[in-house]
Amino acid sequence: MKGPLFYSKILLFGEYGIIKDSKGLSIPYNFYNGALKTDENPSESAIKSNESLKRFVDYLQNIDTDLVTFDLEALKADVSHGMYFDSSIPQGYGVGSSGALVAAIYDKYAQDKITVLENLTREKLLKLKSIFSEMESFFHGKSSGLDPLNSYLSIPILINSKDNIEATGIPSQQENGKGAVFLIDSGIVGETAPMVSIFMENMKKEGFRKMLKNQFIKHTDACVEDFLTGNIKSLFNNTKQLSKVVLNHFKPMIPKQFHELWKKGIETNDYYLKLCGSGGGGYILGFTEDIEKAKLSLADYKLEVVYNF
Repeated sequence: MKGPLFYSKILLFGEYGIIKDSKGLSIPYNFYNGALKTDENPSESAIKSNESLKRFVDYLQNIDTDLVTFDLEALKADVSHGMYFDSSIPQGYGVGSSGALVAAIYDKYAQDKITVLENLTREKLLKLKSIFSEMESFFHGKSSGLDPLNSYLSIPILINSKDNIEATGIPSQQENGKGAVFLIDSGIVGETAPMVSIFMENMKKEGFRKMLKNQFIKHTDACVEDFLTGNIKSLFNNTKQLSKVVLNHFKPMIPKQFHELWKKGIETNDYYLKLCGSGGGGYILGFTEDIEKAKLSLADYKLEVVYNF
């Protein structure tokens, strides 16, 4: 048995900011995906995934039934027969591994589910987001529900604020464009929960809250606008500012060996780096006006291009 595929996602803009009502833009990333599966001879990773699903099922039994109900009997039966999540999505990399799993479980076992085929009103999107937020909190402690939403719908999602999200179109890619969004593998697995708790601790300081509002959110919102309207020149100016703010105020979220590389991008304008998800490891997101220049500048790293301008 093999279920439908659910893809990874990339939050282009909005990491941390969306917790405090900044804009955000999340796009599906089809390079990685996952599906629910059962095998006659499960591998070690399949057995591990199945164990984790057992704990997830226990958790789902306690979710508010006014929000969502599942066919728990079928789910329990499948899990006891060894069902697992077969995924190429790297875990702890900020590309939504738990989000794809949540989307797959909802798709297969939720009753009265909201489907991709119906008219997705704002109310329906928000309802899905709150269901997914509850479900994914099992993995992260606190989840916005955006990753599973993106994975489930497989369309770009624009976050205007916590209570205002919409499906959106993004400018189509220029196949031969020199500009690009790319990923760098930090080689370290990132843990979401500790990073979010550092952020929440910082939020207790007035200076940090001010910076978040006047700098981080301001530039994030501008980046989202620029990206959606195709205003590339302005986009790179704002991405540079955002990269600076992150280097100055989110240092613990940037793996140490990338501090210099981050600074080098800002100084040379060859590329600008930003967090991909909560940081602490996993992927780092890069923006460049000239991908060949960025490749030379980052010759020690393999760049994975996700979007061309």
